Amino acid sequence: MKLGLIFSALFGVSLCLETFVGHQVLRIKPKNEEEIKKLQHLETMGHLELDFWKNPTAPSFPADVRIPAKRVPLIKAFLESHGFEYSVLIKDLQVVLDKEKQDMAQSQQKDRSTATFNYGTYHSLDSIYAELDHLASAFNNIVRKIQIGESYEKRPLFVLKFSTGGRNRPAIWLDAGIHSREWVTQASAMWIAKQIASDYGKDPSTTSLLNKMDIFLLPVANPDGYVFTHTTNRMWRKTRSRNKGSLCVGVDPNRNWDAGFGGPGASNNPCSDSYRGPSANSEVEVKSIVDFIRNHGNIRAFLTLHSYSQLLMYPYGYKCTQPADYAELDDLARAAAYSIRSIYGTTFKVGSICRTIYQASGGSIDWSYDYGIKYSFAFELRDTGRFGFLLPANQIIPTAEETWLGLKTIMEHVRDNPY
Repeated sequence: MKLGLIFSALFGVSLCLETFVGHQVLRIKPKNEEEIKKLQHLETMGHLELDFWKNPTAPSFPADVRIPAKRVPLIKAFLESHGFEYSVLIKDLQVVLDKEKQDMAQSQQKDRSTATFNYGTYHSLDSIYAELDHLASAFNNIVRKIQIGESYEKRPLFVLKFSTGGRNRPAIWLDAGIHSREWVTQASAMWIAKQIASDYGKDPSTTSLLNKMDIFLLPVANPDGYVFTHTTNRMWRKTRSRNKGSLCVGVDPNRNWDAGFGGPGASNNPCSDSYRGPSANSEVEVKSIVDFIRNHGNIRAFLTLHSYSQLLMYPYGYKCTQPADYAELDDLARAAAYSIRSIYGTTFKVGSICRTIYQASGGSIDWSYDYGIKYSFAFELRDTGRFGFLLPANQIIPTAEETWLGLKTIMEHVRDNPY
């Protein structure tokens, strides 16, 4: 045990990483509205430094929360004294993080010796960007790398364009990693990019799709946050912009879109992980995507990858009314969930954001739908909480494979149902 603590401390110092020794992740199952209100009150108590991985929303829906080591006895005593049902998902977060780092280091050493990109491991931003160059070179008949903007810290926002030619054809947008700690999304997006490129001319569905439409794929929508998760704090979610009048850094980029901006489910506190920002599109990462889509003018589907919880959702999040295309979107999401389940049996819950998880304002697919992009969907990938944001690397490829089947089901429908 002492050796493990020393290893954790040394690992943290060597990489300037914040350590999480003794931090626990609890799953709390509220039984009624009163218990939900108590959890929501805990969530507002910033001095406790609680990190809710899954927010308390409704009875029977569990809330997952990371608790700093020094607060674990206090929070457990609170839960027990109020009769809460809870279990420990992760006993010591640093043990899981050390294993993740160790696996990455071993994989990077192997990659260097073979000069290949391993799609079954997690990578740095530089490694991902180098692979984008490789894909654009290896599949230059259909793949082109374009820059649509740059981040707050001046990192490029690179998109892969998959196209067989033609001007301003109908197109599909796909992004990942808008929340930086959701590493399986960036990793899955890279596997999917390689799959699209290598399937063209071999897989009839992909070939037919690219013969009629273009695909734009942004694998790292929040590069500053992603780098920060590798260098400083693995649990970082937001952008890295500076907030005027506050020492707290960053904005939740999925509360920053011009869709019910500033409404329920988005915080006005710069220290909150769900801080909405000072105004809609204040984050250059968000504005770059908005500007690209507006300037393109022919995006027919907007698809975004998050983790975790195994959900497939459509609008709305900022309000709880059904979208005008509810029946079609719900049927299509269920068909995509069936495709996802077909390979490994992974089940996805389907529904609108508000009815499936919680009311959340300023989200990307609400903006895209209100902008006129009918086929707007958000995926929450594996798992349901055993590992949460720290999904082991050996699940990357299975996650990407099943996700691609779900995405392809939606893309085929978009291809066959122009509007």
